[in-house]
Amino acid sequence: MSGTESVAFDTPQRERRADNFAMWVFIGSEAMLFGAIFLVFLVAHIDFGPAFAAASKHLSLPLGTLNTAVLITSSFTMALAHRLALQRRWRATVWALAATSALGICFLAVKGIEYGKEIGEGLAPLLGLPFRYAGPDPTHAEFFFGLYFAMTSLHALHLIGGIVVIAGMVALWRTASPANRLRRVVAVGLYWHFVDIIWVFMFPVLYLINR
Repeated sequence: MSGTESVAFDTPQRERRADNFAMWVFIGSEAMLFGAIFLVFLVAHIDFGPAFAAASKHLSLPLGTLNTAVLITSSFTMALAHRLALQRRWRATVWALAATSALGICFLAVKGIEYGKEIGEGLAPLLGLPFRYAGPDPTHAEFFFGLYFAMTSLHALHLIGGIVVIAGMVALWRTASPANRLRRVVAVGLYWHFVDIIWVFMFPVLYLINR
């Protein structure tokens, strides 16, 4: 622990509590962001229910289900990393963090495949691409897909942030003290579980509510 850290925090426990508090504040702000987007989607769903129902059936339920399983598994490996860090089993903690990051990358790869399928079918109203949709009420179906891409891409950006942070933790692992290792695992674990929970809500809203 550096001299600056020892002045600000007289014990590692206080430093860890401060990190957790800061992370909860950040998570709270991000929850409000996602909450606003969910609110827009749900209000639009009430107004344009039939169009949203028809449009959602063009999403790939198998790929969405696969990604849900991948993220739930990543929450398990992150929780395992936390438990191993509490036991000071550092090598195993690094492996658990690496597995969590790998599962996150797997999620992004599957999402990329799904995006490619949707773009190929002309269902992506972005980047000036023509929107080709043969179902009912194409105007509001386009609104559905606009919200879908906004919600899922924002979630993907948060997931990428988590992967980058984990990579940074692993890169600096040997130079960090045990107390710093533990508090970083706890903080990034809170963030990772938040990102997973967002998807757990997003999946049924986008893929299942109309099926």
